[in-house]
Amino acid sequence: MLIAVDAVGGDHYPERPVLGAIEAVKENNDLQVLLIGPKEMLNQELGRLEYDSNRIHILHAPEIIGMNESPASAVKFKRHSSINIGLTAHKEGRCEAFVSAGNTGALLAASTFLLGKLNGVIRPTIAATLPTINGISLLVDAGANLELKPLMYLQFAKMCTIFSREILEIENPSVGLLNIGEEAEKGMDIHKEVHQMLSELPNFYGNIEGRDILFGKTDIYLTDGFTGNVLLKFGESIPDILMHMLKITMNKERLDENTQKFVFGIIAKTMNSLNYEHVGGIPFLGVNGMSLVGHGGSSVTAIKNMILNAVRCVEYEINDKIVESLKN
Repeated sequence: MLIAVDAVGGDHYPERPVLGAIEAVKENNDLQVLLIGPKEMLNQELGRLEYDSNRIHILHAPEIIGMNESPASAVKFKRHSSINIGLTAHKEGRCEAFVSAGNTGALLAASTFLLGKLNGVIRPTIAATLPTINGISLLVDAGANLELKPLMYLQFAKMCTIFSREILEIENPSVGLLNIGEEAEKGMDIHKEVHQMLSELPNFYGNIEGRDILFGKTDIYLTDGFTGNVLLKFGESIPDILMHMLKITMNKERLDENTQKFVFGIIAKTMNSLNYEHVGGIPFLGVNGMSLVGHGGSSVTAIKNMILNAVRCVEYEINDKIVESLKN
């Protein structure tokens, strides 16, 4: 299987995408990787590394879309970017999937434009992994669609259910609707309508309040893209703030350096099971192809796992299962 990798996507290119690709092929003997980016840059990076040249290939893409560029203009004017060329190669059947830790908005715009939507899908969506005390949950929509129609909530629930079951290996993933209270009559009119619509799903738990999220009350949290993106960015700030506050407190209590290292080590071990690196990246659900996005600051491990996730998404035929689920 050939997976295309955006070798100039994210905050740490080309080092991390290239190393992630090399690590991925070491774990999967049937995998080959197509690195997309400026050929001279990638050859120079590969030249200082040991790798299997029969399984790591390069496709020249001279332009790079920056993390802060406007998605619409970047996709329109940078036709020879790694994102456009990689997704075009996927559309033409030259690779089975495309993965990137680059500009999320540009990747979504290009994926939707070049690959189109799956049959029956109203809008593709971005889901994000959300660490909880019970493991990883999915937050959807995480910013692709700021406002949702009721039927979109239902479709997102079905698509995330398939991804959670097939890829995250949650046998019967539960779905919760983020709201201001647990009662069915809570929220605005759209939330009441969505609650009634979701009630037809056997895995619908009901309304979920904000205080329930980190306790992992459900495996999937549904909300609009505006709320979801605010919540996601807030959640990303928690570990850094926690460590900062802990450092200040330990200094006030005059804990010695060895004790502080021990405490930080315990916290790191505790948080490890919640680490997004284990998932790496997830696909734009509803796109007629396999386009996965990862965090801009993705580590080598995260990129490796995103590539391996792409392989599983293709092998488990999650797009076919999504289309089938939307017929019901």
